[in-house]
Amino acid sequence: MITLASDFGTPYPAVMKGVLRQRTDARLVDVAHDFPRQDVRTAAFWLREVLPYFPPATHLVVVDPGVGTDRDAIVVRAGDHTLVGPDNGVLLPAARRLAGDTGRLESFLIDEAGLDPVEPTTDQSNPNSHSQHPPQGRSNTFHGRDVFAPAAAAVHDVDSATLESLAWLEPTTVDVDLELPTPTFEDERAIGEVLAVDGFGNVITNVPGSALEGRERVRANGESVPVGETFAAVPVGERLATVGSHGYVELDVNQGRGDDAFGLEPGDRVVLEPVSGGDS
Repeated sequence: MITLASDFGTPYPAVMKGVLRQRTDARLVDVAHDFPRQDVRTAAFWLREVLPYFPPATHLVVVDPGVGTDRDAIVVRAGDHTLVGPDNGVLLPAARRLAGDTGRLESFLIDEAGLDPVEPTTDQSNPNSHSQHPPQGRSNTFHGRDVFAPAAAAVHDVDSATLESLAWLEPTTVDVDLELPTPTFEDERAIGEVLAVDGFGNVITNVPGSALEGRERVRANGESVPVGETFAAVPVGERLATVGSHGYVELDVNQGRGDDAFGLEPGDRVVLEPVSGGDS
């Protein structure tokens, strides 16, 4: 299969799928196309959490604020998976996790000139077929269509062990790495930051869930909130700290938006401290 992930919304992913359908019979699976626009780090976090649940696949990722610049287009081989996308760090956290214990992580530079050009499937014999559509060539603003989709189709159709057989790929080292931040600990105090806010408004921090073990309440940036194993551990509309499915501390509201209630967004600092015995 080929998975697709982007910050495109609609209709641009459909164009990438059209290109893929022209070139491969791979099963196409959408991961998400509503990542926050131009937010490489948030996309990298979600890809790291989602892609390991797929069987071996080719993963096409386009969150690319540098499209059309001199940033490279790359393919990363990670264990039995292959990722295709821009060299801006978005692929690396997921690739490291996909590589797993094998440690097999290799990068290849895409020579865009070596890719077969993308053309719409119009009737080329019709002299009027382009009367209102100038010859397109390779776009400087839509490499998802013109570079990454063709590359993903070709990569999918060769064994990942033989990527070197593709003449337009050459081994390289990534120019832009991306390591998701890790928290620091001072005694029982955890100092982290917000990694992402999901569609429910749940505030996902980089603090491991173990920071809540044995706690009935914690202070989040100075405000005392209960610790619950489920959203329903508190009344509707009330705030809480819990551990999300990813294993990190979340600051949430039962049937409400934690980002609004806590006044937090990705990148903000979060300090979690235990609440002492008679404090509230």
